[in-house]
Amino acid sequence: MATWRDLVEQRPDLAEAGRQLLYQFGVGLGFLATVRPDGGPRAHPMCPVIHDDRLLAFIVPSPKLEDLRRDGRYALHCFPPADDEDAFYVTGRATERHDSHLRDAVAAQFVAERVVVAVDPPGDDHALVELDIDTVLLTRTAGHGDPNPQHTVWKASVPTP
Repeated sequence: MATWRDLVEQRPDLAEAGRQLLYQFGVGLGFLATVRPDGGPRAHPMCPVIHDDRLLAFIVPSPKLEDLRRDGRYALHCFPPADDEDAFYVTGRATERHDSHLRDAVAAQFVAERVVVAVDPPGDDHALVELDIDTVLLTRTAGHGDPNPQHTVWKASVPTP
């Protein structure tokens, strides 16, 4: 596994493209897939936060959170852009983080990114997870229906400490 920082250092082009696609609406938005207890997929929209070269998320108490606590495997896909079929997809393992300074900083960023709608900080019951990275897929297209999409794959080669 690697971290977002590893991606930034090894493939800054992919990290920047991923940031742009995840934040294309001004806030982090994506679909998070987890593994249910029966092995099936579970997918829901969620709000990733890229903070200090870390890919993080607050996850509400839910079956999705229990999936991550039990198994840890995830896939994150950006929302589809309006003008093309570009895509950013990342897979890996989620790890719950309990550092109060990190939590406070990420919560402050989460609120600041949503200043237009005045959201409250994530509650104490929201788990802060870091999404470590195994694989990244970036797809670039010339528009809807592009017969020749360009796919770039990056696989982590740096173990996380």
